[in-house]
Amino acid sequence: MSDTDPGSRAYAAAPDSETAPEDAERPSALPVPVAPGSHELTAPDSLTRYFQEIGRYPLLTREQEKALAIRVFEDKDQEAAHTLVLSNLRLVVKIALDYRRFWTNLLDLIQEGTIGLLEAVRRFDPYRGTKLSTYSAYWIRAYLLKYLIDNIRQVRVGSSRAERKLFFTLNRMKRQLEREGLAVEPALLAERLDLQTEDIERFEERMAHGEASLDAPLTREPDAGRLGDTVSAPGDSVEKLVSDRDMHTTFRHHVDKFSEGLATRELRILRERVLADEPKTLQELGDEFKLTRERVRQLEKQLVDRLREYLRANLVDFDYWAPDES
Repeated sequence: MSDTDPGSRAYAAAPDSETAPEDAERPSALPVPVAPGSHELTAPDSLTRYFQEIGRYPLLTREQEKALAIRVFEDKDQEAAHTLVLSNLRLVVKIALDYRRFWTNLLDLIQEGTIGLLEAVRRFDPYRGTKLSTYSAYWIRAYLLKYLIDNIRQVRVGSSRAERKLFFTLNRMKRQLEREGLAVEPALLAERLDLQTEDIERFEERMAHGEASLDAPLTREPDAGRLGDTVSAPGDSVEKLVSDRDMHTTFRHHVDKFSEGLATRELRILRERVLADEPKTLQELGDEFKLTRERVRQLEKQLVDRLREYLRANLVDFDYWAPDES
């Protein structure tokens, strides 16, 4: 696994397994939000039931955890992986609670954090000297941060790793620079956050524009239009699309009228060369008509010239729609 791989960054971010306080990483108790004596009268909510459910799974000792992790790492043992996940669900809850100020639905955060835990168990290398709980914390936080970035605003503001880092650290770094008496400039912020100045400037510009619903009224008047009415859709306008469709219908009508007076050979050149989506080659038609390619080209040009004159005489604004090649 390379140094740029997310799994390597997780190992690098993990503190020494011998000195990391285990109790701080794997809580043995959960903050079940049930008032004393009330659980017999009122059905517990989904969050309470979830806390009660995961509390049934005991924590593993270091030896048990390593033995199971080796089975997952070497044999892809699904039962061992399942046991490791269940025994670390308390860790997901603990980390999710740290982000509750950003997102009120704790179950949403727990769900995303659990996905991060699954990824950690799948990638964990028990021979690297790092505890699973310490390694998992990296992946749990990574999935939580991505979920918040994707959903905290209607318009996504952070898609790259640099933008996700900026979303949560930019304002804190600004306050720190102000306390140090330094000017809060993009170049200094970029230096402190180990990012490019262009990343800072682009992100601040995006964050400066607030969100607005396309259904929001333009004014307070009852009959005022919506904001979406002022936003043009990509591509051609409806008026142009309708105009082009009507012009095409009219054009084909006059071409059909023109075709009524053509000889068989001219009609085939018109249909199989001039109007065809996949026209035949001059050589193909020449072989069929027993003519040279040059003669077929001459016949085609004469036919196109006659068609152009016919349309110019019968079609309004023909010169606008089909100007001369010259």
